Amino acid sequence: MKEKKVIAFIVEGPSDEAAIGSLMKEYFSDNEVQFVVVHGDITLKDYASADNIKSKINELIEGVKNRYRYRQDDFTGIIHIVDTDGVYIADTDIRAADTEKVSYCEDYIETKNVKAIIERNKQKGDILFKLRKTGKIKGIPYKIYFNSCNLEHVLYGELKDFTDDEKQMLSDDFADKYEGKINEFIEFLSDSAVAVQGTYQKTWDFIEKERNSLKRHTNMHLMF
Repeated sequence: MKEKKVIAFIVEGPSDEAAIGSLMKEYFSDNEVQFVVVHGDITLKDYASADNIKSKINELIEGVKNRYRYRQDDFTGIIHIVDTDGVYIADTDIRAADTEKVSYCEDYIETKNVKAIIERNKQKGDILFKLRKTGKIKGIPYKIYFNSCNLEHVLYGELKDFTDDEKQMLSDDFADKYEGKINEFIEFLSDSAVAVQGTYQKTWDFIEKERNSLKRHTNMHLMF
């Protein structure tokens, strides 16, 4: 029997894995799927920069290798899924407001600290550009896919600040809805209501323009 190769999925939180984990394992059933939950956005970690992000992602993969005793050649791919968080909008679309948390709308961001969000967007934008141009991490094929403004926006059609409990509940409901219906899930992601059309590079070029990184878009359909 042929030994299965490993696909590593890097996601931001446990609710991301809960929403799509079983679906990815169903579609990629010829491989062994392992999820790496960052518990946050790796592009916004204090230790992350465009210069070191590839090594930081490799550290995540090393953790998977050590945990499951994989070899380097056991891996056939790394799939990284990120939220855009309005990273590419103009600085003028970031508005000062008396709000405890950053608030996202489809045309602007509201925040108590405009300067901090401008700096955040610069860091994240530089890192995402580096990653979307990266074809391999230590010899393992690598692709990064986006959800705009975030996963909940794409999957559930709502742009709001969900609590962790709400995210988990929505994720469980979504997974239940598409359980055993992988083709329907792919059709959902491929629908023009959310899917950015074109090649991998063209979808990234699109999301970088104007306010697209706040609007409801994804290129996850290209995984299939």
